[in-house]
Amino acid sequence: MRKPILFSFLLGFSFLLSFAQQPKRLNASEIHDAVQKLNFLGSVLYVAAHPDDENTRLISYMSNHVKARTAYLSMTRGDGGQNLIGPEIRELLGVIRTQELLAARRIDGGEQLFTRANDFGYSKHPDETLEIWDKDQVLSDVVWAIRKFKPDVIVNRFKHDTPGTNHGHHTSSAMLSLEAFDLVIDPSVYPDQLAHVDTWQPKRLFFNTSWWFYGSQENFEKADKSNMLNIDIGVYYPSKGLSNNEIASLASSQHLCQGFGRVLTRGSQKEYIELLKGDMPADKTNVFDGIDTSWNRVKGGAAIGSILK
Repeated sequence: MRKPILFSFLLGFSFLLSFAQQPKRLNASEIHDAVQKLNFLGSVLYVAAHPDDENTRLISYMSNHVKARTAYLSMTRGDGGQNLIGPEIRELLGVIRTQELLAARRIDGGEQLFTRANDFGYSKHPDETLEIWDKDQVLSDVVWAIRKFKPDVIVNRFKHDTPGTNHGHHTSSAMLSLEAFDLVIDPSVYPDQLAHVDTWQPKRLFFNTSWWFYGSQENFEKADKSNMLNIDIGVYYPSKGLSNNEIASLASSQHLCQGFGRVLTRGSQKEYIELLKGDMPADKTNVFDGIDTSWNRVKGGAAIGSILK
C-alpha cells in the first residue's frame, strides 16, 4: 500500500516541478548587450512620484544605448490612483501598480526602487504632501536609495521650484531629490544607514524638462537652453529589431490600470534635461561627459576593462 502512495506522491511532485519557474535563457543579442554593459560603470537614477510618472524613453535610452545601470525611484506605489481594469483600490491597487512598474522595467532595462511614501490622493501643495508623508522619513528613504544605488547622475521628472502649480507629490519628489543630493555625502546625516551603505556624492543633478513646463511649444522654443542638454533618444537597436521609442512605448503600456498605451514610433526624438547641480558637460548630448565610467574607477580594475573590450 505504501509503494503506490509513494509513487503517486513522487509523480505529483515531479508534475509540479515541471511548472516551476525556469531561469531565463539569454539569446545571443542579450548576452552581447550584457557584456557591453559590464564595461560601462556609469549609473543614473530617475526620480518621480508615482508609477507611470517615469519617462520610459529616457530610461530605455540610458539602459540600452548608453549602457548605464539605470533605475527609477518612485516615491509611492500609486495606491491613490484610479483603476480602469478592476475593482481594486488603495493598498490592493498599490500591489497592482507595483507589478506594472516591475513589468515596465523588465522591458526598458531599468531597475525599480521605492520609498515608504503613501499615495494618499491628489495634493494641492508640497507642504501638505510632506506633512502627511512625514518629510524626514521619506527624505531618509531617498538618501538611502542614493547611497545604496550610487548614481553618478540623478534626473528629476518634475520641477522643484514651482510649489502649488503641480501635483504636490510631483513637486515634493523633486524637492526631496534636490535636498538629498547634498546630504548623501555627509556622514552625520542618517548615520544609522552607514552600517549598511557608504556615503556617496552624485556628480550631476538634472531636471527632465519639456515644452509642457513652459505652457506651450512656442514658449519652449524661445526659452534659453544654455543650461540644458539636448539628447536625441530616437535611436534604433538592430540587435533588438526595435527603436528606443518602441521599447519605451511597450514599457509605458504596462501601466494597464491607468489606461496607458502609446503608439510604437521610430525616428528622431529630442529630450531636454536642465542642469540643477554639478558641472555642465562639455558635450551637451552626453550626461556622463567628463565622468570616468571605465573600470579605472575600481582599484585594480583596468585589466578587466581591457579584457571586456
